[in-house]
Amino acid sequence: TMISGPVAQLVESSEITKENKRLLDIVQRNIRRMLRLVNQHLDFNKLENDTLKLAVKPIDVIGQLINLTDIFRVSAEEKGIFFKAYGLEDSMTVWADDDKLDKICFNLLSNALKFTPAGGSVTVELKALHGQIRLSVTDTGCGIDPETGKHIFEKFYQGDTSHCVQGNGLGLALVKRVIDIMQGEIGVESAVGVGTTFTVKIRRI
Repeated sequence: TMISGPVAQLVESSEITKENKRLLDIVQRNIRRMLRLVNQHLDFNKLENDTLKLAVKPIDVIGQLINLTDIFRVSAEEKGIFFKAYGLEDSMTVWADDDKLDKICFNLLSNALKFTPAGGSVTVELKALHGQIRLSVTDTGCGIDPETGKHIFEKFYQGDTSHCVQGNGLGLALVKRVIDIMQGEIGVESAVGVGTTFTVKIRRI
């Protein structure tokens, strides 16, 4: 917080050159990333101590997804990745904790962009099922080898990253634990060199 405050003031300064503003924007993105990681650690501590509480309420999941996909669409364009979203029309209500739902979607989308090279694509699709919604995030990235796939939701597990960039092994483990608490489901299908699809199912009203 003590870093982000002065940086935000610098970004708004009229004396900052265009190039320096671009560099400060990168600093801000990394500050936000660091804050997310800290918050994920705090959530994990609460999970392991059984003190994480869900504030479950009716949420318009489409409205929340539109806000997130707008952010990631910009990041995708910067990386030269085709970003597509389907099923985000009208509205769709689910029982969920909006903060935890945001963390789930953010992790899946950020992973998809992280592991997809320029020229690839990331697709988000939302569908209504009987009593559930199904959210799929598909990328054409480096994929996950079968051995790593067995442990992908374990805390700090990273597996063989020789064919891919390395993650921190925390986000997906947190996603899985939170979805379990919400009595939802998450699954993954992947092939090395082809891409990955994560599918989340959550109870709807």
